[in-house]
Amino acid sequence: MQPPPYIALLGYGEAGSAFGRDLLALGARVRVHDPRVRPRDAVEVAADEADAVRGVDLVLSVNSASAALGALEDGAPGAREGTVWADMNTASPQVKTVLGETAARAGLSFADVAIMAPVPGRGLRVPMLVSGPAAERFAAILRPLGTPVTLQPGGAGAAAQRKLLRSVFFKGMAAAVVEALDAARAAGCEEWLRENIAAELAGAGAGTVDRLVTGTRRHAGRRADEMAAAEDMVRGLGVEPAVARAARDLLLRIRAEEAAGPAEGGPRR
Repeated sequence: MQPPPYIALLGYGEAGSAFGRDLLALGARVRVHDPRVRPRDAVEVAADEADAVRGVDLVLSVNSASAALGALEDGAPGAREGTVWADMNTASPQVKTVLGETAARAGLSFADVAIMAPVPGRGLRVPMLVSGPAAERFAAILRPLGTPVTLQPGGAGAAAQRKLLRSVFFKGMAAAVVEALDAARAAGCEEWLRENIAAELAGAGAGTVDRLVTGTRRHAGRRADEMAAAEDMVRGLGVEPAVARAARDLLLRIRAEEAAGPAEGGPRR
């Protein structure tokens, strides 16, 4: 039987502490470094990044995108050659590429990990998408612990790209719902709009995406005018119309592209 892994957690906030508690419950040995948090769990507390990663099988860097490179540079001198360094922060593919290159120069094996759902309530069982040189080794360590890991072909940045493409839709949709409900609340019809939104989402099917894309391109001009009116209305209700304005601008761009026709030699959409 394979012994429990020895894992370092760089960052012990909401996600890191949830992973730490689950790892401890599964018998893993866990060492933590987070200068802003004093862990109350039975984890080993390290003095710094280099101390945290010394002798471990896997490093989970789950601090922030802005701190990821510094954590890697500070921690690498303490890691043994071949240690799997998994960056779980939400960063651009470009940043993940830099992290992968930095890890390679330090003799570490890098995994780009995208956490694909909220961690609270799931902990270590949150779905993860992983790419990069150490993707298979990362999966081999965490899958036996119950983590649903999906391998994404490609180097560092491939997993991050997939996650952020989804984020454009999911976070964009969430922002639109928040702005619309804020305006509806000001107009006195929040519950009506809430029910309308829920019904639309519940009725979405396989053809919804094609219908949205086709309709947007076919009616971009009319819809741009509609969203300009919506922008004025939302502002008049005392709500900043950030989403309405962005939608109007996108529709205006599509209208201009459609009016100009296809680029020379290119297909007409």
